[in-house]
Amino acid sequence: MSLFTYAERIANAQATKEPIEKITITNPTLTVDQAYEIQKISMEQTLTAENHFIGWKMGLTSVAKQQQVGVDSPIYGRLTSSMNLRRNEIIASDYIHPRVEAEVAFVFNKAVSGANLTPLDIWSSVESVYLALEVIDSRYQNFSFTLPDVIADNASSTKIWLSAQAFSPYALDWSAVNVVLKQNGEEKLYGNGAAVLGHPIHSVIELLTLLAKEGRGILPGQLVLTGGITDAIAVQAGDVIEADYGQLGKLTLFVK
Repeated sequence: MSLFTYAERIANAQATKEPIEKITITNPTLTVDQAYEIQKISMEQTLTAENHFIGWKMGLTSVAKQQQVGVDSPIYGRLTSSMNLRRNEIIASDYIHPRVEAEVAFVFNKAVSGANLTPLDIWSSVESVYLALEVIDSRYQNFSFTLPDVIADNASSTKIWLSAQAFSPYALDWSAVNVVLKQNGEEKLYGNGAAVLGHPIHSVIELLTLLAKEGRGILPGQLVLTGGITDAIAVQAGDVIEADYGQLGKLTLFVK
């Protein structure tokens, strides 16, 4: 089966909300490079005048998640404008197995590229930081996959809810931001920015290193989701999810 065919299968699963068998069942030798090519093909098929490319998301940015899948570095996915929620609600039936996690997102006002950069190389290109809830949804049966599978599936990207308030990147130490993730008023998960590779800026460094292999970088105006501060929590219709970032404020997402 061609990479294009795999990309079509993933896109179809997302459109129909019907889970598929993971690719590595029929193609156990699928490589990471091939998986990124499937991701690229699949996401490019969704682009239109109304749905354009807006940036990147990082996954597997905690040591615990990396150990779970046997890797020592994060992965990335692509973000499009249709993923950016206009209202703080989602419809559960629009997804296969929706989950929500708390993050912070960076928006860039200058281009930056290159491998093995330092925070000093990057901060001057960051315009603002947003609080974020990311809705993830694997297109595979039982939310089960290997590393190449999840890369091919665009790192399980689905939707984003961003804070209305933009924060200065220099306002505070983003590794010290604490988050409490609540489900229907009950505290479920805790985390802080240091869970993201020690500091969310390190997630950007890893993204740029990965993109440098393709001769790419981050462009002005692009958004980068830096990775889960908390684990993802499974949601269903009727749920109210709240991420409490302390003095920075709260984000609420209603699941219809």
